[in-house]
Amino acid sequence: MSSLNTINRRTVLSAGMSLVATGASFLFLPKSHAEFVGGPDGHSVPMQGGHHADDEMRACIQLCRDCHEMCTETIAHCLKLGGRHAAPEHIRLLVDCAQMCATTVEYMLRESPFHDRVCRLCTELCKQCGKDCLQVAGDDQLLKQCVEMCRRCAESCERMATKAAA
Repeated sequence: MSSLNTINRRTVLSAGMSLVATGASFLFLPKSHAEFVGGPDGHSVPMQGGHHADDEMRACIQLCRDCHEMCTETIAHCLKLGGRHAAPEHIRLLVDCAQMCATTVEYMLRESPFHDRVCRLCTELCKQCGKDCLQVAGDDQLLKQCVEMCRRCAESCERMATKAAA
């Protein structure tokens, strides 16, 4: 009987600790996540009075994620192609762009007061990466897709930087 009580106590303590941990994690969620509640159809809907979690920011976050993915895929592709596609400067720029896009996502998700500055730098890197990919693209479709993705991401980040500065 005492072993049964020990198991039950452990189960209760474990469940209680899980609930505490879950509750604590909600305290650290970025405002953009905390401001959404379940809608009648099960999808998240924004609560009233949201700070900067608007459609434009969510779109920019997604474009940065997509650009990160595209640049990462393009790195592998360029290394396989070799030659000028695999030039260290070109690969380095793709890596920088991919990493900056990932960093920008993090700053926007947590609504950092510095996200406008990070968006400006992301704009600059995406523009430069797009130009560089265009120079080596030739008729390569993946590189052309990378150029387009960098362009779209740069435009979106530029709008976010301008919007935050206003």
